[in-house]
Amino acid sequence: MPLHVPPAPAPALRSVLTALSSPTAVREARTPSLLGAQGPATPELPLPVHVLDRITPEGVAATRLTGWRFLIRCGDRAVAAAETMLTPDGWAFSHFFEGPYITSTERALRQAESVTQPYQPRLLSVPGLYMLTLWLHGDCAADAATGHPAATDLLIPLAPAPPGIAAHRPHRVSELLPVLTHRTLPPTPPLLGSPA
Repeated sequence: MPLHVPPAPAPALRSVLTALSSPTAVREARTPSLLGAQGPATPELPLPVHVLDRITPEGVAATRLTGWRFLIRCGDRAVAAAETMLTPDGWAFSHFFEGPYITSTERALRQAESVTQPYQPRLLSVPGLYMLTLWLHGDCAADAATGHPAATDLLIPLAPAPPGIAAHRPHRVSELLPVLTHRTLPPTPPLLGSPA
């Protein structure tokens, strides 16, 4: 089943195209694979990046949109990614980067293509665990900038994943959220006068 990739805001895409055409922006990016790329570089597969801020007492994941990420393709492979951010003046280019999340994102998207149910792909960052997941949202018509993971949505942890969480293994939100809750909550301090 094809994924329903949401369209990125036009100003976000324009800012990435402008950065790609700027020799200064590419040179200062410190991305050797982008600097050494042969042929034209094109931004593809825009994915909204949401950050998991907290998990409510009711077990709802409170998220917020922080940007849009584009895979930068040269020829037949992605060589880097470009991230945009929302500023008071609108969407703006933030930075280029490379690393393991580029190939891991491509792999997770290929995995998601084989799922029979249609999904809207997003990225979900869990800063407390240094974790990034491909979030497959079940409401394909939803505004990609809003919402929170539903219990039946799928999360595919990208590699490298935190210890004890298998990368590229799809999990229902209802299964993975309790694990994330347990791992990201601060430990309860001991009561005064109780043994440590």
